[in-house]
Amino acid sequence: MMNKTLLLVEDESLIREVIADYFKMSGWRVFEAENGKEALLWLGTVQTDLIILDIMMPQLDGFEVCRQVRSRLAIPIILLTARSSDEDKIMGFELGADDYVTKPFSPKVLLARAAALMKRVEGSVVLQPNILKFGEALLNLTAHRLDVFGAEVVLAPKEYELLLFLIKNKGIVLRRDVILNQIWGMDFEGDSRVVDSHIKKLRSKLGFEARHIRTVIGTGYKFEEEP
Repeated sequence: MMNKTLLLVEDESLIREVIADYFKMSGWRVFEAENGKEALLWLGTVQTDLIILDIMMPQLDGFEVCRQVRSRLAIPIILLTARSSDEDKIMGFELGADDYVTKPFSPKVLLARAAALMKRVEGSVVLQPNILKFGEALLNLTAHRLDVFGAEVVLAPKEYELLLFLIKNKGIVLRRDVILNQIWGMDFEGDSRVVDSHIKKLRSKLGFEARHIRTVIGTGYKFEEEP
């Protein structure tokens, strides 16, 4: 897990220190924030691979930080909380969190959960530097060509961009507005229904391999290797 960067957001200094030490010993670069506002400042200056985010914090709580991160970035997020109610977990997942760990917890288990999450989101198997594989589909990044079960599938430019964006963020729940801003740009005057329309077209063209594109009700979409 070398060369991965963690942004650890936790207001309790002792817990933050223990978690940071475990991750550093496993080769992670760790940046620490003690509140939500500080976390958002770090995100503006440091390229981050994973965020571990406490919910109960001063200034900005974890839910609000998660919402703001998801509105513009697709970084994997693990929420930490002392509260274990289903409502809190549902809210966290609806805001785009990828995993949820309840206090008290073992730092070793948290590290293992982080490693498993990163493995899921690192992207599809790369056969060659320019070819991604998922199921029986091959996406050639040089030729902008998709082959499914050995036959070429013609994609419109936006369909290609959308598929590539989903694959590169494998395992991450992508909100419709995040997809819209990424693929169509901030100045696009339409609404998020264009995302649903293109997902429908993309699924139709992928056929059986459309199984990798999962709908997350009330939020958006997620690409999974094996749904």
